[in-house]
Amino acid sequence: MSRLPGRRPTAKIPAHRAESSVRRAVSHGSQAARGGTCPELPASPRSMARSKSLIRKYGKQVALSALLVAGIGVIALLGWILHLDRIITQQFEGRRWTLPAQVYAEPLELYAGLTLSADGLEQELRRLGYQAVDDPREPGSYRRNGQRIEFVNRRFRFWDALQEPQRIAVTTAGPTIADLRNERGEDVPIFRLDPLLIGSIFPIHGEDRVVVTPAEVPPLLPAALKVVEDRKFDSHHGIDPAAILRAAWVNLRAGQIEQGGSTLTQQLVKSYFLDNRRTFGRKIEEALMAMLLEVHFDKDDLMNAYINEIYLGQDGRRAIHGFGLASQFYFGKPLAELQLHEIALLVAVVRGPSYYDPRRHPQRARARRDMVLELMASFGVIEPEAAERAAARPLGVVGDAGRASGYYPAFLDLVRRTLRRDYRDEDLTEAGLRIFSTLDPRVQLRAENILAEELERLDQTRKQPDKKLEGVVVVTSPQNGEVIALVGGRQSSFDGFNRALDARRSIGSLVKPVVYLAAIESGRWHAASIVDDAPLEVKLDDGRIWAPQNISREFYGPVPLVRALAQSFNVATARLGLEVGLPVVTREFRKLGLAEEPPRLPSVLLGAVHVSPLEVAQLYNGFANGGFSTPLRAVRAVLDAEGKPLKSFALEVTPVADPRAIYQVNRMLVHTMERGTGRGARAYLPPGMVVAGKSGTSSDYRDSWFAGFSGSHLAVAWVGYDDNSPTGLTGSTGALAVWGRLMGSIAMLPWSAPMPEGLVEEWIEYETGFAARPGCGEDLVQIAVREGTRIPVKPGCEGGFLDTLGERTRSFWQRLTGGR
Repeated sequence: MSRLPGRRPTAKIPAHRAESSVRRAVSHGSQAARGGTCPELPASPRSMARSKSLIRKYGKQVALSALLVAGIGVIALLGWILHLDRIITQQFEGRRWTLPAQVYAEPLELYAGLTLSADGLEQELRRLGYQAVDDPREPGSYRRNGQRIEFVNRRFRFWDALQEPQRIAVTTAGPTIADLRNERGEDVPIFRLDPLLIGSIFPIHGEDRVVVTPAEVPPLLPAALKVVEDRKFDSHHGIDPAAILRAAWVNLRAGQIEQGGSTLTQQLVKSYFLDNRRTFGRKIEEALMAMLLEVHFDKDDLMNAYINEIYLGQDGRRAIHGFGLASQFYFGKPLAELQLHEIALLVAVVRGPSYYDPRRHPQRARARRDMVLELMASFGVIEPEAAERAAARPLGVVGDAGRASGYYPAFLDLVRRTLRRDYRDEDLTEAGLRIFSTLDPRVQLRAENILAEELERLDQTRKQPDKKLEGVVVVTSPQNGEVIALVGGRQSSFDGFNRALDARRSIGSLVKPVVYLAAIESGRWHAASIVDDAPLEVKLDDGRIWAPQNISREFYGPVPLVRALAQSFNVATARLGLEVGLPVVTREFRKLGLAEEPPRLPSVLLGAVHVSPLEVAQLYNGFANGGFSTPLRAVRAVLDAEGKPLKSFALEVTPVADPRAIYQVNRMLVHTMERGTGRGARAYLPPGMVVAGKSGTSSDYRDSWFAGFSGSHLAVAWVGYDDNSPTGLTGSTGALAVWGRLMGSIAMLPWSAPMPEGLVEEWIEYETGFAARPGCGEDLVQIAVREGTRIPVKPGCEGGFLDTLGERTRSFWQRLTGGR
């Protein structure tokens, strides 16, 4: 047999011996698997040498691989740390100096003769967070003695002047202010209270805050935070190892994150950069970022950032961040004016704003507050006696009506949209602008309450528990176009769909004054002109027949325009509009301020115009302003962070219609309120108050509207369902009560515009339109018409020479005086 080179010959093993060897090997292997021992075979020198060779061969590779993995890990860790460091230096440095724009309401101006009682003035002071004291010496304090109120105002920079604190004494006489004097006893012609802060424009959706400087922070606040939340704040470098170990032990025993052990710096990191996930990885990231923060910023910076950033409550969809806003949210006054027991409550809320909510859980919040006071006394921050006195005080949390900082999301939405025409979003959210708005908090609060009450009443009469009516109220000052109140829904604090600006609904009969204005401006019609309220059919371009109906399903025959408008006759109005011409009517809408001209369809004559409530207010502004229109505005002035004026919104007045035609229509709208579809509002108004207005009902009773004005205010009210389903309400049975109650609650002037030159007054019969005179004729009304207008005289009422001479004398006197 040939032999392979380099190999030794193998010996043959008998089969029975080989079998025996296999059995022994299996036996030893199974014994070893059961944990037994097997005889050790001595290692041969050759195998030992081979092992050493393998170790020499692969040991270096293993070591190099381990070093490589460790190196990659270190590089990744350093990269992560550098990434976190970049986030901190860029985002935190930029954001801690970000100053949101602050929006203020219109300041209340006090002067002799103002309709404001002592109760009303005290309510305004309390709304602004003024505190009742025995002797007012500090800003934000007042004293009342019967009809006399003394107060010390806060220092405040308005858009046109800086007002320093001074002591003012106001004496009232019944419902009006009788006298204003300063501390030296001198007369004060007019005095402005500091305005109500109504919100901020901050970049993160839902967050709101009032940024405070260290000078505005009471010294007890940071001291209390250190004692309660982080006693080693001044000495640690972002983390407290002892607290972390203690928390880790608790968490390991529980098998989950139950205790944080976070320092104030870690809490700041979590609020600035991280979410609320409670994982071990997130805690490591939080700790690293906290240490990096301490490297880059000093303790004072971090404490001030914490005070401005930490979450402290919820107001609907608005998150309350920072102690500056929390002070106003809970106590109705600035942070600098808080007392010891109030500071302790805010510190107590830090641990759990929902759990320790002082409005929902007052007992729980009080127990936590008292514990904070005990800790402050134990660590020498305050004296024990001071802690006892503070613990005896009530929580002192104000209700919604008493907050110094109101929240009006619908109005703030209008402010944002107004400012975005002139400013970038970055300017509004970072530049610290101070925005002075036109909001009147007193009218706003009345509008919110009245709308909610009336909607609740209407819901009960509708007996549809699964559906809730919605509503809108807009109130303006027509002379200057200022929007003084705007409610976007029954839940006025809900920051969602703004119906006042974005709900485009059919306005029904609110369009009729526009139709009658177009007719009178043409010179062919006047208030006594006759229009036939008889069946009408119009063939449309698509072949369909349009046949309008009155809401009563009846026809009233020949009627004067004043009656057709007052009683809102659909058929008479449609016939009038068609005779005037659709292009003429639709152009009138555009002239009066609508952004787009409605389509030239017959249905437009009866309200098939879809606009928002704010646009309705703009449309009626031209009527209330005597033929001149001012663009509606929500902002009066803007200052920069240094108090320098940036922009003032000057009054713009544009002629939109013939003042003589407008006056004639307005006189007809006064009759609408006295004997037409608006007469139900008289029950809510002061006796003798002259107002002009019109109800509106869209097809199938889907929308209930009312719009009208006095000599000083214009208001629009809408009621309906969000899904546009029928409500069963007309303008007179729905929105009218909202409008009437609100206008009746406002100190307003009656409508009393002077009659333009070229017009005279005439008496006519309301039913027939015949000219008549007192003592001859039935159901007379007085209208305004152009000079020289010939109105058919009621048979039997023709006057003789003396009557004609009297009419001519009266006409001459009216032209001379320019009024009634």
